[in-house]
Amino acid sequence: MAALIIAESAIFTIFVVAYLFYIGKSLTGPTPRDVLETPIFYSICLLSSSLTVHVATKFIERGKKGAFLACWLLTIVLGGLFLFGTGQEWRRLIYERGLTISTNLFGTTYYSLVGLHAFHLTAGLFMLAIVLLFGMAGRIGAEHSSRVAVLSMYWHFVDSVWVVVFIVVYVIGR
Repeated sequence: MAALIIAESAIFTIFVVAYLFYIGKSLTGPTPRDVLETPIFYSICLLSSSLTVHVATKFIERGKKGAFLACWLLTIVLGGLFLFGTGQEWRRLIYERGLTISTNLFGTTYYSLVGLHAFHLTAGLFMLAIVLLFGMAGRIGAEHSSRVAVLSMYWHFVDSVWVVVFIVVYVIGR
């Protein structure tokens, strides 16, 4: 997992640098200032999911399967809310503001960077859901806690990446 996170960090770094490099270089609108709204609520949901996945990992280490499943499910719900918010933002940007991936450099780099994050979040939600299903079937116990902890590392990585993306897109980029 550490090797995957290092490799994925390199990929995200390239996308972040590209976004930063092209800020303000679009020849036509819209610009970030014209169309972006800061997704505070959905960001809080995602960042809170790091806490719930951490707590879930601690519960499974102690063999508390019910508490583990509740926190794990809450992690999935919070991640799903964030993904829903991203979808709502994209719908608004495309249909109400006319920003697509081919509109200008901003559109290209915005959808590439945020889309890369959304892809990783979706993959994480899929993996979390598989663990939830195994847990509900009674096939996850304290003896699996190290494997659960490895998956939670990935989830923390996705959350950490969002902090960088949020700062670059919604703070610096506006």
